[in-house]
Amino acid sequence: MNKTQIKKQLILRQLNANDIEEFNELLRYAFQVTEKDLLHFGWNNAEIKQSKYPILQNAYVLGWFNKNKLISQIALYPMKMNIYNKIFDMGGITGVATYPEYSGIGLMADLMKEILSTMRNNKQSISCLYPYSIPYYRSRGWEIISDRMTFSIADHQTPKVPKVDGMMQRVEYDNKDLIALHNEFAKQTHGCLIRDKLAWGEYWRWDVEDEVVAIYYDTNNKPTGYIVYLLENDIFKIKELIYLNKEAQYGIWGYINAHKSMFDKVKGANYSNHNLAFLLEDGHIKETTRPYIMARIVDVEQFLIKYPFDSINFETKLCFIVNDPLLDWNEKVFILHFIGDKTNLQVIKNGDIVNIIQDTHIIKIDIQTLTTMLLGYKRPLYLRQIGRFEADDKTIDILEEVIPEGKAYFSDYF
Repeated sequence: MNKTQIKKQLILRQLNANDIEEFNELLRYAFQVTEKDLLHFGWNNAEIKQSKYPILQNAYVLGWFNKNKLISQIALYPMKMNIYNKIFDMGGITGVATYPEYSGIGLMADLMKEILSTMRNNKQSISCLYPYSIPYYRSRGWEIISDRMTFSIADHQTPKVPKVDGMMQRVEYDNKDLIALHNEFAKQTHGCLIRDKLAWGEYWRWDVEDEVVAIYYDTNNKPTGYIVYLLENDIFKIKELIYLNKEAQYGIWGYINAHKSMFDKVKGANYSNHNLAFLLEDGHIKETTRPYIMARIVDVEQFLIKYPFDSINFETKLCFIVNDPLLDWNEKVFILHFIGDKTNLQVIKNGDIVNIIQDTHIIKIDIQTLTTMLLGYKRPLYLRQIGRFEADDKTIDILEEVIPEGKAYFSDYF
């Protein structure tokens, strides 16, 4: 029997809690998670099985089955993220896996189209994922939107900060102030995930028990910053450090410095997309940057209607001719009419463009480039310079003016 014949006998359906064993088995095979790995993180089989139940209960998981045997799957998390101070419904993609003997017959392509169609129906106009292969997801419409910057600082290089009047307090991982503080931070930070119960569950899923959470409280007892860290092998490891103001930043670094007798180095990750070295008195540190999260616009029309373009003081039209390798509903022409602080959207078929492009500025662009441009990872001028889309100089000037400034902060993993 060849692969085409095999595909005809497969069944596509949503997974439920009864499929937890096969769901877990396929994930572990595809990502080569061994017993040794699980033990390192303090997990055993029963615990990891139990940990996956919330995914099947709260997420939408779709899979191909061959005679009731799960062979390919994809999971959709219902999430929300901040895009330039506007909260968007977002579809988080995870659990993408297929047994190798079933590769090459389009199973994952079908799953992706189905899951993207589900997102569109749910008004989730943007999707994010952590890529195991950047080329693979690029070919399907996703593009890089944020970086993960790791750093290593010797104990004598840590910031020397002023004393502050507030205090740090260690708390439990489910502390209500921690959750409220992240919500406040996320709602004022472009690109940040709004963590619900499912997102917090993913945040803590693979962490060891010795991790510590400490919150900075100001003199009014208001929480304004926190740090999640681990002290291990003379290294102060920062998982996450966020703050709402300079006072909290100083308070947290003062707290780190108070541990100097216990570490030789501070290591951690920075998701702000700005180099930490520049902020240090001694900036001669080891700092590495690598792509982190990819995103794709699921429905261009839905996304552009909600997107918070900056206002301009003149009237103009931008015409986006979009190419999407996977989704036909995005293969259209989108005309944005800017009138002061108002933006109107018109959508037409590609064949009708000849009759409507007068007095418009044309942008020929693919869905990947449109996504990374509107999320702020790369600016229009740079993207045009490297050949990622077509537009004249006047159009570039307008794009630079109407697209907000700022790179996405995305620190979560799922």
